[in-house]
Amino acid sequence: MPARLTLTNVHLDLPIFDVSAQSLKKRVMRMGRRNRIAEDSAGVVVVKAIDDLSLELASGDRLGLIGHNGAGKSTLLRVMAGIYPPSAGSVDVAGKAVPLLDIALGMDDQSTGRQNIRLRGLLLGMSDTEIRAKASEIADFTELGDYLDLPLRTYSSGMRVRLAFAICTAVDAEILLLDEVLGVGDASFRERANERLKHLQKRAEIVVLAIHANDAIRKTCNKVLWMHRGKCRMFGPVEQVLTAYEKETRSGAL
Repeated sequence: MPARLTLTNVHLDLPIFDVSAQSLKKRVMRMGRRNRIAEDSAGVVVVKAIDDLSLELASGDRLGLIGHNGAGKSTLLRVMAGIYPPSAGSVDVAGKAVPLLDIALGMDDQSTGRQNIRLRGLLLGMSDTEIRAKASEIADFTELGDYLDLPLRTYSSGMRVRLAFAICTAVDAEILLLDEVLGVGDASFRERANERLKHLQKRAEIVVLAIHANDAIRKTCNKVLWMHRGKCRMFGPVEQVLTAYEKETRSGAL
């Protein structure tokens, strides 16, 4: 069955506990965002992270998410991945969806690099058989050599990124959800990482990418969703949406 991802009138309200509703409301209103904040019957502050969003993606679609920081791009990816269930509306997914949102999630400092390959692989939905089949290829890509037999706590930040990225991008997915992954690692690692990501995206039927790089979106995507304060500002062909977004950004309206 071809992969498909459908969101129908999706809303997501995120409660913020241990915050004074009155003081937070005042701050949000000063920022001109009074329509995104409310208070429930128990007095808990609630932020409208996603507001009545609908879209449909089919096999072959490559969707770029754009919008300023706080527009709801990363939150939307988490809704698509099933990490955040919608407060209202529905998310229908046909196919295996794999989120590459926090590539280091689930890594254990006390375990070796090789043990972390299995731990992170299992969290990504890979079977033991699949992990064993891909372990050597993952190890080779990291270029960590004997360090793979040492605990993760002995790794530098760059070594951690290499290992985490190699594991995440070894997974096979029908639907791939990416959040700023294209910028991982140092300059020497980034070229190999980008090439590996290209192969991963080719294997996936649907790709949703959030990145602050319009050139990358132009090269990768066939559709763009422009988000603004949790809402869909514009959805359509890449050049049409990016041109409108860039024009408004240059004018200072955003």
